[in-house]
Amino acid sequence: MDSILDYMRWIKSVEKEKGSPSYKRYKRILIDFLIYVIHKKMAWENMFTPETVEAFRTYSGYKGAVTALRALWDYLFSQGKIDQPFPTSRTHTPLPDIYEGYLCYVTQTLQPSSGHLSGARRILRLLHRHLQRDNIRLSALNIEHLDAFMATFEVAESTRRIYRYHLRGFLRYLYHEQKVIKRDLAPLLVGPPMFAQRKLPKFLRPEQIKKLFDSLTLSTPTQMRTYAMVHLAYSLGLRPVEITRITLDDIAFQKAELTIRERKGGNPVTLPLPEKVIKAIALYVTKGRPESPSRSLFLTHKFPFRAASSNTVVGYMSRAMKQAGLPSSAYWLRHTYAQNLIHLGRSIYEVKEMMGHQNIQCTHRYLHISTELMRKVLFDEEL
Repeated sequence: MDSILDYMRWIKSVEKEKGSPSYKRYKRILIDFLIYVIHKKMAWENMFTPETVEAFRTYSGYKGAVTALRALWDYLFSQGKIDQPFPTSRTHTPLPDIYEGYLCYVTQTLQPSSGHLSGARRILRLLHRHLQRDNIRLSALNIEHLDAFMATFEVAESTRRIYRYHLRGFLRYLYHEQKVIKRDLAPLLVGPPMFAQRKLPKFLRPEQIKKLFDSLTLSTPTQMRTYAMVHLAYSLGLRPVEITRITLDDIAFQKAELTIRERKGGNPVTLPLPEKVIKAIALYVTKGRPESPSRSLFLTHKFPFRAASSNTVVGYMSRAMKQAGLPSSAYWLRHTYAQNLIHLGRSIYEVKEMMGHQNIQCTHRYLHISTELMRKVLFDEEL
């Protein structure tokens, strides 16, 4: 009861409108949770577990019961009153060791997103069920078995490509790492031939960049947040997910440096912060960022002020571009950063490191779109 009352007092201190709907709704749900744990005679160490959250969700008739309980959980964790943060993903029924070993291998070598891992786990679970049903051992797997498995899906070709991508990674693991199969089947698992399908990265021209920044306003906290996000994407080439992972502790204002601790490929890096980026971040932190115990730099602007997701970053940056009349998306800013590096004469290996690419092939794409340099050399004209 003391913890809930303390949490409700904190809500009142950070909300501008003391009688806001969120305060009233959370108050009702948490009183219901208090009654629930008293009725169950539940000990403190058993109150904040995934099992209790799921049981309370079933018990409570309130919509958003889990959201309110998660907000309380996050607050108590920030205060050091409970030991574990709220679980970020649902628990999965474990697959056989060979499959779990591959997922662990992917996690350690690629540092993938949760969505990537969920997709890989899903296709592996379906493959395991298919092989079990047809009584096929992994060691006896051949391309005919894989073709038959892929034929069971009635999905778009784009989805099939994703499935084949995950399967090829697993097949390479079986052959190279575990020696389970006698032949590398990954190169054989291909789709129908595709012509003229290669998509080159798209980027913004200098006049478009100027148009974008001229259109950004700083009237509201969300606009200040978008302004800082756009600066980070354009000036440092950060991915949306990297932007969401920045914490207040990662920024050294006096040194003008930003440390990216969680990067694709598992290679942390410290980057210099241009003056405009520092000012954009400082403005958001001092004027727009909600008061919260969370150390994440960018927060949602709706109570309970959790760390912004990559979808939030992509959505708000894309919205800003649309309002500026630009037919572009959030990733265009990252591609523009790469093009700027090439125009400055940086080598492809330097660009690779600054972009955080895992292999040189990803970086090589940017050499094919340097149309401004090609026209200047070949035709003595500029775009």
